[in-house]
Amino acid sequence: MSVTAIPATGGAYRAAFEAAARAQRGPGWLGTARRAAFERFLELGFPTPKHEEWRHTNVAVIARGEFTPAPPPDAAAEAAAEKFLAGSPFAALGGARLVFLDGRYAARFSTPGALGAGVRAGSLGAALAAGDAIGEALTREAPWSELAFVALNTALFDDGAVIEIGRGQVLPEPVHVLYLATAAAAQYLQPRTLILAGRDSQASVIEAYASLGEQGVFTNAVTEIVAEENAALEHARLQQENLASYHVSATFARAGRTARVALHALTFGGALTRNDVTAVLDGEGAEVLLNGLYIAGGRQHIDNHTVLDHAQPLGTSREFYKGILDGQASTAFRGRIVVRPDAQHTDAIQSDKNLLLSADAVASSDPQLEIRADDVRCTHGATFGQIDAEALFYLQSRGIGAEAARRLLTFAFASDVLARLRCAPLRRALERELFHRWTGLEGDGEA
Repeated sequence: MSVTAIPATGGAYRAAFEAAARAQRGPGWLGTARRAAFERFLELGFPTPKHEEWRHTNVAVIARGEFTPAPPPDAAAEAAAEKFLAGSPFAALGGARLVFLDGRYAARFSTPGALGAGVRAGSLGAALAAGDAIGEALTREAPWSELAFVALNTALFDDGAVIEIGRGQVLPEPVHVLYLATAAAAQYLQPRTLILAGRDSQASVIEAYASLGEQGVFTNAVTEIVAEENAALEHARLQQENLASYHVSATFARAGRTARVALHALTFGGALTRNDVTAVLDGEGAEVLLNGLYIAGGRQHIDNHTVLDHAQPLGTSREFYKGILDGQASTAFRGRIVVRPDAQHTDAIQSDKNLLLSADAVASSDPQLEIRADDVRCTHGATFGQIDAEALFYLQSRGIGAEAARRLLTFAFASDVLARLRCAPLRRALERELFHRWTGLEGDGEA
C-alpha cells in the first residue's frame, strides 16, 4: 500500500490541530480521542491510487493543498447565506432546519424549535462543550484507525449537527441539516453529523451541502447513524457544491432488530467527490436501502464506495445506484455485500447502472459479494449504455426533436431513483430541478 506522506511535524494540519486543542472545551475522553486520531492520520497519510480502495481516485490535489481551517463567517458570508435561504427550493423543505455556515452553527438561520417534545437537534459542538451525554455516542460507528480522512475529521471537527429522536416519536416533516460554504480556496471544513433514532421512532433527515461562492473549498464530512429496534429512518445526503470544490464523505449506519433504514446519496457537485457508505444490519430482520444518483459533467470525478454488512439473520438489503455522465467526466462505483456466518436467510440485491451521454466519459463499476452463510439470496450487477435508440426513435416519431427526446429519456433514467425518496418535499424539489435542467421546461415530469 502506498500513501502520500504527511510531514512528521504535521505541517499546516498540526498547527490547526494544536490551535483547536487549546480552544476546545468538552470531556477529557474526546480530547484524548482527537489526539490519537490525529497521530494516526499522520501515520496513515493520504491514500494514493496504489491503494486498492482508492485506485480510481487520486487525491493528490488535496494532499498537496495544505488546507487551513475556514475562519468564522463574516457579514458578507451571512448576507450570502440569507440570500440563498430566501431563494433556493432546497432551503425551504419544511420542518426543522439546522444551518451551518462555514462549519459553524448559525442560530440566526436555524429553526430547531419546530421539532417539539421528544426530539432534540442542534449544535454538536455546543453539546460537547456542555458535557452532554449524547456526545458519548461519537466515534462508535466511525472507525478512524485505518481510514485517513475519518481520522482527520475526528481530530479536527469543530461543529456539526446532533439529532436525537426519542423512543416512539414520529416526525411528520423532515429535519433539514444544511452545510453552506463561503470559505476561500485552500481552506477546509470538517463537519460531523450524529443521528440517533430511538426504538419505534420514525423520521427523515436531509443532510445537504452547497457552495455560496466559487472558491475550491475542501469538505471532509463524517456522519454516524444509529437506528434502534423497529425504528424507521430515512437519511438523504445531497451534495451540490461548486465545480471547484473537493468533497470527501463517510457515512456509517447501524440498523437494529427490525429497523428500517434508507440511505440516499445524491451527488451533483464538486470537482472531485468521494463518498463512502457503510451500513451494518445488526439486528434480526433489519432492512436497509442504499439508493444513489450521481450526475457528472465536464471533468468532474465522482467515486462511490458502499458496504452492506449483514451481521444477523433475516436481513434484507437493496442497493440501487445510477450514474449519468457527460463531457469528460469519470465515475467509479464499488459496492460490497458482506454476509457473515450467522446471517442466514439474508436477502440482498445490488445494482449499478450508468448512462453515458458522451464518448469521452468513463465509468467504472465493481460490485462484490462476500458470502459466509449457506442459506441466502444475493444478486449483483452493473450496466453501461447510451440512450436507447428505439425509445429515442419512438419519441421522435411523436414529433419530439432529437435533443428534447434525449433530455426526456435522461430524466426518465434518473426518475426511479428519485421515486424511492419517501421525503416528499425533497423528492418534488429534485424532480423539478432535474426536469428543468434536462428539458428546459417547468414542472416535474409528471403527466
